[in-house]
Amino acid sequence: MEDTELRQKLDAMEAQIARVEKTTRRIYRFFLVMVVVSVVAFALPLIGLLFAIPTLLSTYATIGNI
Repeated sequence: MEDTELRQKLDAMEAQIARVEKTTRRIYRFFLVMVVVSVVAFALPLIGLLFAIPTLLSTYATIGNI
């Protein structure tokens, strides 16, 4: 092989690696966002339940005393 052929192949491989790296970064960001959204969607209702359950229990206790 000539040097020009090797150089062309190396340039093509470098361009391909750059595209793969760009795609990998996008996928990483997508998964990171999905993990954060999933944690928030799971944690916020739990935090809400921490406040709602005592309120409901005291309401039921008040109704039971009447």
